[in-house]
Amino acid sequence: MDEWHRDIPTASARTHYLELGEGDPIVLLHGSGPGVSALANWRFTLPVLARERRALAPDLLGFGRTETSLPARVDLRAWVDQVVEFADALGLGAFDVVGNSMGGAIALALAVGHPDRVRRIVTMGSLGVPVTITPALDAVWGYRPDLEEMRRIIGLFAWDQGYARDEQLVRLRYETSLEPSVRRRYEAMFPAPRQDAVDAAVVPAAALRALPHPVLLVHGQADRVVPLETSLALAELLPNARLAIYPRCGHWVQIERRVEFPELVAAFLRMPLGDAPAAEGAPVGR
Repeated sequence: MDEWHRDIPTASARTHYLELGEGDPIVLLHGSGPGVSALANWRFTLPVLARERRALAPDLLGFGRTETSLPARVDLRAWVDQVVEFADALGLGAFDVVGNSMGGAIALALAVGHPDRVRRIVTMGSLGVPVTITPALDAVWGYRPDLEEMRRIIGLFAWDQGYARDEQLVRLRYETSLEPSVRRRYEAMFPAPRQDAVDAAVVPAAALRALPHPVLLVHGQADRVVPLETSLALAELLPNARLAIYPRCGHWVQIERRVEFPELVAAFLRMPLGDAPAAEGAPVGR
């Protein structure tokens, strides 16, 4: 996996990212849990999509190995700006985008603010609509580095509790969360009351209704972190959406359904874009 790793300077950060494959580009955006990184989120998905695509997965501001001088608090706009700068630096033009959890809200906000840069969108357990924070998400964002606490957090993410006993997975996330810069940023990023961070991830309903892009919404039926109701609400708002729900699956569809999920995404990306007109850009913010 070492050969997947790259770094590229942009205006807001020296962004660390993974790259694999050739062809039309697809950018994968991770979520916001403790110890998260592009590698932790997408290590099973990337090789499958790279059979047909140039698959790229950046570490977002505040996470993984990305280096930045930005303040500890970042928001949806800063993440969208980073993705656009990242794509510009690599000369990507228009690309498909996959977003997990907070990454799903970033993907939707990206399409609203820069509609000509986005082709198709896949979200998984996505934020982006008004919802009351769950006790599980409050615990995830309130994490402080501790091995047993990381094990508990992983148990909240997954329906299959065997993942909480996977020492490689637990230690990968835990050791990433120990990095001094990552630790400082994570502790500052989601202060109480954490409902504020959920609200800051909301994309305006009118803007979602105007998005013509094909969107695949994916959700685990047993998701305790971001409830299924968020994807059901997005399915009602987005005019060109389809919804896939996995039973006996939690917040980590890309891990718990590591075989089915990338194949589902690959099939969706093969579908023709159609003749939908381009949407006009709209501001993204709180």
